[in-house]
Amino acid sequence: MVAVAYSVSFERTIKKIRDAGTKQRVKQQIIRIVKNPEIGKPMRYARKNTREVYVPPFRLSYCYNADLDLILFLDLYHKDEQ
Repeated sequence: MVAVAYSVSFERTIKKIRDAGTKQRVKQQIIRIVKNPEIGKPMRYARKNTREVYVPPFRLSYCYNADLDLILFLDLYHKDEQ
């Protein structure tokens, strides 16, 4: 079973979302990531060892550690604010 953790900034951002449809899409993506942690696009350079999934208009950034079997959700940010 995969362990799931959330960063403080991720939790703050989720609480700020007021649109119910967007919140639902984020929840669905989190469920998909927990089922298959390697679903996201692997990042390079400074963001190596992290992955991203696109949830229009946001990007969901997370880190998967296979050794510890842990998923850490790092951030949810707008595509233009990257």
